[in-house]
Amino acid sequence: MITVSDVSVGFSGQDLFSHVNLLFTPGNCYGVIGANGAGKSTFLKVLSGELEPTKGDVSIDPKCRMSVLKQDHFAYEEFTVLDTIMQGNQRLYDVMKQKDELYAKPDFSEEDGHLAAELEAEFAEMNGWEAESDAATLLNGLGVDTEYHYNLMKDLNGSLKVKVLLAQALFGNPDILLLDEPTNHLDLDAIEWLEEFLINFDNTVIVVSHDRYFLNKVCTQIADIDYAKIQLYAGNYDFWYESSQLIVKQMKEANRKKEEKIKELQDFIQRFSANASKSKQATSRKRALEKIELDEIRPSSRKYPYIDFRPNREIGNEVLTVEHLSKTIDGVKVLDDISFVVGREDKIAFVGSNGLAKTTLFQILAGQMEPDEGSYKWGITTSQSYFPKDNTKDFDSDDAIVDWLTQYSDNKDATYVRQFLGRMLFPGDAGVKKVRVLSGGEKVRVMLSKLMISGANVLIVDEPTDHLDMESITALNNGLIKFPGVLLFSSRDHQVVQTTANRIMEIVNGKLIDKITTYDEYLENDEMARKRAVYTTDGMDADN
Repeated sequence: MITVSDVSVGFSGQDLFSHVNLLFTPGNCYGVIGANGAGKSTFLKVLSGELEPTKGDVSIDPKCRMSVLKQDHFAYEEFTVLDTIMQGNQRLYDVMKQKDELYAKPDFSEEDGHLAAELEAEFAEMNGWEAESDAATLLNGLGVDTEYHYNLMKDLNGSLKVKVLLAQALFGNPDILLLDEPTNHLDLDAIEWLEEFLINFDNTVIVVSHDRYFLNKVCTQIADIDYAKIQLYAGNYDFWYESSQLIVKQMKEANRKKEEKIKELQDFIQRFSANASKSKQATSRKRALEKIELDEIRPSSRKYPYIDFRPNREIGNEVLTVEHLSKTIDGVKVLDDISFVVGREDKIAFVGSNGLAKTTLFQILAGQMEPDEGSYKWGITTSQSYFPKDNTKDFDSDDAIVDWLTQYSDNKDATYVRQFLGRMLFPGDAGVKKVRVLSGGEKVRVMLSKLMISGANVLIVDEPTDHLDMESITALNNGLIKFPGVLLFSSRDHQVVQTTANRIMEIVNGKLIDKITTYDEYLENDEMARKRAVYTTDGMDADN
């Protein structure tokens, strides 16, 4: 159990959050959410003791053991994998090493014997004899094969190191578990195993994640950082989101009814206040009017962009035909004799870890790259707009945002163009900002504005969630679901793919796998696909 009492954290005289009073109890998994920069990771550091709060206290029962997911992937280079994991329970590891050193002494004394007996008792109490097998079980669950268990950490690749450090955090049944982006760089099999582990974990879990799908699976409560406060809500992320939207809607509706009542009373007072026979009624209504107060609606400080892709014309039956496309890059055949036909109601997600193959295909279909072999043909009723994964070339310009965006609009009126920037949360004066100096997140939002203003009925979208916060990802997700045209896209966000796509394609060793199905059904029916799919938040450029 963790008790947070009147905790405040500030930097440079400004509070990230203040006067926080919370109780984290066993049996619950708490998802920490908030806008980028709200202080999610900072809050975890305060709970772990890594960072002292400006004010207040964090109390943890001395008998409770806390485990934290390490972020330094090179901290254990000279240790074996199993030794690294067992350091998740540092006291257990120290006792184990101390025992080994005692038994290795050539002049083992009676005093050493007494100490060894004490250590053995403590070791047994901590389930030390099962420690190695428990560590191996965690590794196997996360997909780290037995052949790696006795390797040095320095000999492992990055994805395996991530899994080992996660196993370290989970090791030894800690009383409190703090996880910052635990799904990052994990394949879907490992994520599913972690979900099951946390669902069945009886102690306290506090997790920060941008993966909405993961938060929905494991969380029993949401800790929302907003307005420099932290508020606990029962339920998972979707429950919090839907509830917060509903509350605002209800408050607006209540205020609308009050406004109608106020107008009614005002009209009566105006009509009859000068009429002697009605003056008493008018006075009573005036008093009633004075008692009516509009509830202050305080929506979240987080802003949700308005993303709505509306095609200028309806798409015909002939959309896209691809025949025998091949492309070799740096001696590797990334596309090998690929053929498919796209229908007018298709929303196709290109999945899997081969990002180069997906990007190459998108570039060819967008007319930015020529295939080595084969051909493709767009239908005469189609119009395409392309969102590239790498937009560096697109923004290699000294144009102001408004001028840059205007080139993609049929309507050249500056006011018309600015409204699309407003939808993506650019303030009125931001239009004069040069596109060259935009941040990663700003560039993504401008590109989404381009897609909206283009009026295209076919969108080709390559990893649009990079650099976006959860609010923008949610808005984008809703926009893609509502889009009435054809969609070819790739995304690392599981929920975006699952809720948007009705057809799944994956390019493996240059060859195309094509299934008319949902993403979850595709993964369920293809074990290897799960291992090829890796979740990552690479590219997010905002502080937690």
